[in-house]
Amino acid sequence: MATEAPRRTPWKAVLGGSIGNLVEWYDWFVYASFATYFAASFFPEGDATAQLLNAAGIFAVGFFMRPVGGWLLGRYADQHGRKAALTLTVTLMSVSALLIAVAPTYDSVGYFGAVVLLVARLLQGLSVGGEYAASSTYLTEAARPGGRGLAASFQYVSMTAGQLVGLGLQIVLQQSMTEEALRSYGWRIPFVVGALGAAVVFYLRRGLVETEVFGEEARQFARERGTLRALLEHKREFVLVVALTMGGTVAYYTYTTYLTKYLSNTAGLAKETATLVSFCALFLFMLVQPLAGALSDRVGRRPLLIAFGAGSVVGTVPLMSALAGVSGFGEALLLSLCGLLIVTGYTSINAVVKAELFPTNVRALGVALPYAIANALFGGTAEYVALWFKDAGMESGFYWYVTGCAAVSLVVYLMMRETRGVSLTREEREAVRV
Repeated sequence: MATEAPRRTPWKAVLGGSIGNLVEWYDWFVYASFATYFAASFFPEGDATAQLLNAAGIFAVGFFMRPVGGWLLGRYADQHGRKAALTLTVTLMSVSALLIAVAPTYDSVGYFGAVVLLVARLLQGLSVGGEYAASSTYLTEAARPGGRGLAASFQYVSMTAGQLVGLGLQIVLQQSMTEEALRSYGWRIPFVVGALGAAVVFYLRRGLVETEVFGEEARQFARERGTLRALLEHKREFVLVVALTMGGTVAYYTYTTYLTKYLSNTAGLAKETATLVSFCALFLFMLVQPLAGALSDRVGRRPLLIAFGAGSVVGTVPLMSALAGVSGFGEALLLSLCGLLIVTGYTSINAVVKAELFPTNVRALGVALPYAIANALFGGTAEYVALWFKDAGMESGFYWYVTGCAAVSLVVYLMMRETRGVSLTREEREAVRV
């Protein structure tokens, strides 16, 4: 029997799907935001850059768990529904945040504390790998056909909002605590907040209603929902998602998680100033996501993707070079915002584009697995690669690395077909191919 989910307003569905996503990504990003304070507690040897490298290594490891989460939880979402997967992912995130909050330091148990960090990041990777699948498909399927770009843009609105909450809390703690207190115990506070927030969202997500698209087609694909065999019938779409994600994820993590460290560790800005720059830039970035998503509903997805690819190829080297020499808040904010506005061409619509490429029976798995693989290879390693280039005395090499990744994706954007308007419910629909 069909579910009654579609009778509610699409915006209620968007709100319900986004709130949990906010907490998920808060927990995911807060690790990177506070790494400068807790890195020495778990990796006491070496200079500041070496300590950040170790912390960034564990951050990157979490990304390599995302394909596993994308496979397991994407399959779960296709077989048991988007709502069930959304509830499970936030539960895993709550547990992982709590583990980091209570992780013992090197002074107490040696490197066992780093092992606890590693386990927590693996759980976070598992959770986020499934979260992207469930939230992207839920937001896309719950939207009206002509407003999918706008609705799905809230995937990155809530994702960015989660990061803003983390940065906002960091600013509050920086203003209310000493540097020593933050390094000693203050860095644990955001993880406690994250664990509690995820627990609250667990109960909120239990009240979500399943999407009409999943409810109508679930029985038709009883034997082939969320299986790798069914997904491999869409090999070209799988490769397309990896390729179109490559440049976007590298650029996104460059101007978000790595930006604060870059401004303080390279440009020499005070940590408090660098954090404030990131907060303000991300806030404005968040506001333009729905505008770009709505624009894609009018002009299509490809024009925005092409604009991102071209802008990144042309602008990455001069922007990053200029950011390395900034001396104050205003200049740093302007340049950072320029980078994020370019990235908006990718972030605002990447969720809906991927969801529109696959049929309902493998949509969550098709969105999650190739996306997670691309993030593991390129997004999760971006900060580590950047720090490696810096440690080797060739920091400008990273700028060209980002440019090269964007160039590969740009070629894909130029070759791919438009996905706007493709049917989400027709059983025998024509696949969108390169």
